[in-house]
Amino acid sequence: MKIAFVGKGGSGKTTLSSLFIRHLAANEAHVVAVDADINQHLGAALGLDENEAAALPAMGAQLPLIKDYLRGSNPRIASAATMIKTTPPGQGSRLLRVQEDNPVYDACARTVRLEDGEIRLMATGPFTETDLGVACYHSKVGAVELCLNHLVDGQDEYVVVDMTAGSDSFASGMFTRFDMTFLVAEPTRKGVSVYRQYKEYARDFGIALRVVGNKVQSEDDLDFLRAEVGDDLLVGVGHSDWVRAMEKGRPAPFDLLEADNRMALQALQNAAEDSYELRDWERYTRQMVHFHLKNAESWGNEKTGADLAAQVDPAFVLHEHLTEASAAQPA
Repeated sequence: MKIAFVGKGGSGKTTLSSLFIRHLAANEAHVVAVDADINQHLGAALGLDENEAAALPAMGAQLPLIKDYLRGSNPRIASAATMIKTTPPGQGSRLLRVQEDNPVYDACARTVRLEDGEIRLMATGPFTETDLGVACYHSKVGAVELCLNHLVDGQDEYVVVDMTAGSDSFASGMFTRFDMTFLVAEPTRKGVSVYRQYKEYARDFGIALRVVGNKVQSEDDLDFLRAEVGDDLLVGVGHSDWVRAMEKGRPAPFDLLEADNRMALQALQNAAEDSYELRDWERYTRQMVHFHLKNAESWGNEKTGADLAAQVDPAFVLHEHLTEASAAQPA
């Protein structure tokens, strides 16, 4: 399942996404975690020290390798240079799987060992000084979007993405790539403002959206969130001494996380598992193509000098039961 964590800056989405990842690992799920935020903090939240976090390879720097691998033998893609972030897979494309080994993971992922298991961690890479005035951060997350377009995942497999803050998540079609989106909101007017934007943008795309109230201190806080977001409120998360100790660099064993907060994380996993039953791969593929055609027309054709609409394989539908062999067979 593909899970996104979104929210305004400072809402605690990175902390909650890291707790959810730890929870999944403790429950023996297979997890690929992706830090797609402009502020790269997920590695530290998962226990990496400063040097380890800084040494994570940047996916954006590996974009040529990613394109070349995913292109495979797809006859509709003339060269890796003509692939853009929205290029969809077709017959002959290579697909990614959570549990496999492949050149993309070799170049872009690192294994992080947690107390109760291990995960793969990937990062877009930070926005650097050399990017100032010449680059847009959304170009860096293009590598994430391209990988999600070529990813097939099953029920006990999770891809958890810590998205960039605020409504910047809508700068591409990546917001439609998830089975469940958890919007982290504080019980304040500013805290729910991103929810209103997300709800409006997501309405036409059938996006499963649940709100996780963070920094909830009282029943009044929950009442406020219920009044603002209605049935989209999934659960509230309160103060955590465990998180405070972790942020001080003094992490306690994860099984000492407060019982209420462990129950909240289980509620997130239950909601994610429920969303799996509603998967619609045809709609998923259709939305992928929709955003590819939009990007092709607005800038992709001009940039690549190719007709990118021709990359769309009308007979191809991404599905978790596809094998690499079947994807590689001619139609």
